[in-house]
Amino acid sequence: MTKKQDIRRQMVIAFHEIPGIGWHAIQKAVHHEFWNKRSWSIEDLLAIGLHRGQAKAAAERYAERPWILTEDPSEAVAAVNAIALTPYDTEYPKILREIAQPPWVLYARGRLELLQRPAIAVVGTRVPTAYGRQSATMLAQELSSAGLTVVSGLAKGVDSKAHEAALYGAGGTIAVLPTPIDKCYPTENLSLYHKIAEHGLLVSETPIGTPLHPGQFPQRNRIIAALSVGTVIVEGATKSGSLITAQHAMDMSRELFAIPGPNLSPKSEGPNALIKRGEAKLISCVEDIIDELNWLPEALKAYKEADAANKSEQELNKPELTPEESKLIAFLRDQPLSINELHELSAFPFGHLNALLLNLCIKRKIELQPGSIYIAL
Repeated sequence: MTKKQDIRRQMVIAFHEIPGIGWHAIQKAVHHEFWNKRSWSIEDLLAIGLHRGQAKAAAERYAERPWILTEDPSEAVAAVNAIALTPYDTEYPKILREIAQPPWVLYARGRLELLQRPAIAVVGTRVPTAYGRQSATMLAQELSSAGLTVVSGLAKGVDSKAHEAALYGAGGTIAVLPTPIDKCYPTENLSLYHKIAEHGLLVSETPIGTPLHPGQFPQRNRIIAALSVGTVIVEGATKSGSLITAQHAMDMSRELFAIPGPNLSPKSEGPNALIKRGEAKLISCVEDIIDELNWLPEALKAYKEADAANKSEQELNKPELTPEESKLIAFLRDQPLSINELHELSAFPFGHLNALLLNLCIKRKIELQPGSIYIAL
């Protein structure tokens, strides 16, 4: 990354994290190359087209913490093992660049490589029928096994079933959150949230510290559709959130699929109506999707070969563990522990224990979490 790109991304992140600053305000700052400004005066901000309230908030933000002097404007993001991606980052997903208003900042935690794989969204009602639960589970499992990443919104019902079924398959899963990246909604999905953080990918457009409000849900649905080459509606009423995701997919000229359901089931009104109007293609299995997207087989073959090559390379370069390191990992596999707890269990001297823990972090066998707690990876 060049110095100019680094300054651009810092400015974008700084603006994005100011309450009251939206997509268009950031676009104005980018258009006027505001990263060249060494101060954010209210007059300068008004001159590029910001409203007075936005200009005042941005000027106060700069006075409190000059963005140009920081390595990353969001230390809170790093504290939860996440990163902030902007259009100036190579890891920023290419598929998001295709939409009319790509997110200026996308917070991500977990397997970033999933952002570059072909993905299919699987969404539906929060209160599915047994048929809906079974359909979501079977389809997500088939998609992930075929190497397609399953994207959903971590909501109750269909979303949760899709994440759970896809999590450990070849394609994995991406959960798009309405909350900031460090929060889980609904709280009853906290265990699933942590599993996805470890084995899949969590993403959010919402800055850390932002309170949850209703407007974040349509924004979440927009990102679900944007990250996916196609969206599948499993069950949902005609005015449900899944139908909002379907509308986003159509607006972005992405493929839309639906699983038909019984005519008398209110939960099937949404997908059945989409099929009836010709807006969604009727499907029952992963083969129906792959047949429609005829470029997918070659793409999936390439990813499968790349995955096999990476796995072989990782096996060849797999770092060996000393008996002492293996002992510490065994403790951490039981539960997360602090260095003091590890000292008591292992009886290793503190200096030697610190060195062992550092080596294990470098070898990507353990990870230091907020609160100085170590976990096994």
